[in-house]
Amino acid sequence: MRVYISVDMEGVTGLVGADDVQMGGRDYERGRVMMTEDVNAAVRGALAAGADSVLVNDCHSSMRNLLADEIHPEAELVRGRPKPMSMVQDLDDGFGTMLCVGYHARAGALGVLSHSFMGHEIEDMWLDGRPMGEIGFAHATATALGVPVVMLSGDDVACAEAAEWDPDVVTAPVKYARDRFAARLLPAAEARKLIEEAAAEGVRRAAKAPRPARDTVPRTLAVRWQSASVASQLEGIPGVTRRDDRTVEVTGEVPALFRLFGVFSGVAYSVTGQAPYC
Repeated sequence: MRVYISVDMEGVTGLVGADDVQMGGRDYERGRVMMTEDVNAAVRGALAAGADSVLVNDCHSSMRNLLADEIHPEAELVRGRPKPMSMVQDLDDGFGTMLCVGYHARAGALGVLSHSFMGHEIEDMWLDGRPMGEIGFAHATATALGVPVVMLSGDDVACAEAAEWDPDVVTAPVKYARDRFAARLLPAAEARKLIEEAAAEGVRRAAKAPRPARDTVPRTLAVRWQSASVASQLEGIPGVTRRDDRTVEVTGEVPALFRLFGVFSGVAYSVTGQAPYC
C-alpha cells in the first residue's frame, strides 16, 4: 500500500506559539526539528503496518519546514511552493490512505494556533453548509479522490474536530489546549509513540476496509472573510457569487474547489497583506 502523509506544523508536539512555527521566529528552527520527528514517527508506524512506500507533503507556510536530510530514509518528500493542490499536492487514487500530522483546529475554535488557512482573515468556511477548516477540507478532498483519511495528530481540539468530521479517523492528541497560545504538553517521547501507534493502526484499518468511492457530486464551498474587499475581488472569478458583503460561494467537484481555494487565498493575501496569527 502507498501511504500519503500531509504535514502541517501548528499541531506538532511541543509547539504553541507563532515564534515556534513562523520562519524567522526565535524558536522556529527547534520547531522544524520537532516537526520532522513527528513525521518520522508517522512514517515508522506506516511502514510497520505494511506500507510499501510513503510520500510526505510539507504543507505549512513556506512548505520548506521539514529537514529534508533528516526525514526517514524510506519516505519521499514534496517540498516548496507554490503547489496547485497545497496540502494534498501529488495525492491521487493510487494511494491506499492518507495520514495527517501536526494539524490544528479551525478558525473560531479554542485550539492551539487555531485558524483556517489564513490568520484572522478567514472567519468561517462551509462545505454544503457544514462548517469546516483545514481538517475538513483536506479530508473531503482526499475522500473525493477515493483515498481514505485514517489518522490525524494535533492538539485535543483538532483531534475532536477530526473525530466529529469522521469518527473512523484514529487520533493522536500530543497536547491539550489551554488557550490559543498555551497547552499542556505530553512528553515528546510519549507523543511520538502515540503518533507511531495511531499511524500503524490507521494503515492497518485502511488495508482491511473498502475504499471510499470517488465523489464527483458538485459541492458548494462558502467562505466568510474578515474583509469585504476580498469578497468583492473574488466575485470577479467566473462561477463565484457573493452571499453578502463578506461571504463568497462557488460550486464544483471537491478537488477542483480545493485548487480554486488556493487562488482565493492568493487574492486575499494580495488585498490584505495580513500575516498569520496577528
